[in-house]
Amino acid sequence: MNYLDNSRSRYRSLNFIGLATCVSALLFAVIFIEQRLGLPPGPLCIASRLIVLALACVFFLAWAHNPRQFGQRCYATLGGLLSITGIGLNLRHIWLQSLPADPTTECGPGLKYLLQNVPLQEVLSTLINGSSECTDTHWTLIGLTQPQQTLLLFLFLSLIGFIQLRKRHRRYFR
Repeated sequence: MNYLDNSRSRYRSLNFIGLATCVSALLFAVIFIEQRLGLPPGPLCIASRLIVLALACVFFLAWAHNPRQFGQRCYATLGGLLSITGIGLNLRHIWLQSLPADPTTECGPGLKYLLQNVPLQEVLSTLINGSSECTDTHWTLIGLTQPQQTLLLFLFLSLIGFIQLRKRHRRYFR
């Protein structure tokens, strides 16, 4: 029985690490990048932030609930799917940044306008296609652009989910 309690506490600490990472990343993006540097987020950056927020909610619920093995695997699977979505979104953003700048492209409407005036299917299409502001690199940290940094964040969070899925549960029969 002692092994089970130890396993659940390790699972709980992994969820706390994931939660702290998500909250730290969101605070960094909002306080430093947006407020201090004055760089407004584009549609793909906002979508990435929403995925990080959803991951933070999953990690918080898993940390607060601290379920047994089946619940742990459900939370880890949901977190993994969100992480994979974030990885795909940021790979798309990195690819858009690698394209040569096209002076004929115009800035599209903001995400707030799109959500208020355009059907959801077209909003998702616009997000995936990106806009001209998605191709600009405004700021780097250690030579990494914002989408590359966010990609590393999602890879780390998916690693946490993978570790949680790989944990084996031992049963002792008495």
